[in-house]
Amino acid sequence: MSYFTPEMSTYLLNRLSSLSTPVIAGVAVFHLLVFFWLMSWARRDLRRMASDFDQFTRELKYRSILERGSNLSDQIDAFLADIKDVLDDPNKTAERQNLWLRMRILDEERRYLQSQSFETWYTICRTMIEAYPLAGVLGTILAIGAALQSGQGDAQQTLAGIVRNFGESIWATFIGLFSAVTLMFVNSIVETKFRRLAENRLHVREIIARTKRELSIAAGGRG
Repeated sequence: MSYFTPEMSTYLLNRLSSLSTPVIAGVAVFHLLVFFWLMSWARRDLRRMASDFDQFTRELKYRSILERGSNLSDQIDAFLADIKDVLDDPNKTAERQNLWLRMRILDEERRYLQSQSFETWYTICRTMIEAYPLAGVLGTILAIGAALQSGQGDAQQTLAGIVRNFGESIWATFIGLFSAVTLMFVNSIVETKFRRLAENRLHVREIIARTKRELSIAAGGRG
């Protein structure tokens, strides 16, 4: 004996239809908050990298001087360029020695250089934007399905139900499209910053690896 009666299925469809719009809106708000959280995460990592490399290059004789409040990614690129200049000139013995001493203090395995978690979260946020129009269409289908279910066997009742549920179906589609457009706009703003962060991390790893390799060989040769 089945306990899932037509009345229960009609109630369930009506309930899902009525919840589709607020659920889509609520998920979109949460999605937006996750973007803000990722922006805060990225800025924190950039600030830490800039601070560490500011201390790392402080003893260099010729060091790039940027305006106060300049872009953090630009600061990191300038610090890395200063280190590269020292590595490219074997005659800068004292500065190379200072870099080697500081490199032994600098921790390459800091959390802000471990980018997998950040990149995973950002990929999820970016990919899930495409789901909102589909969710809006699903809400529309649920509204129409609820009307068809409630008006079984009666064409006029079915038509009246579709008209009655038309407002809910339109709102679900509208919220789904509006959420997708809004989040795409937010993503277009943060995408460049996040790409620069990934490039900064890559350059930091490369310059640290080169510094350790070349200066450790030089230190071994002096020993």
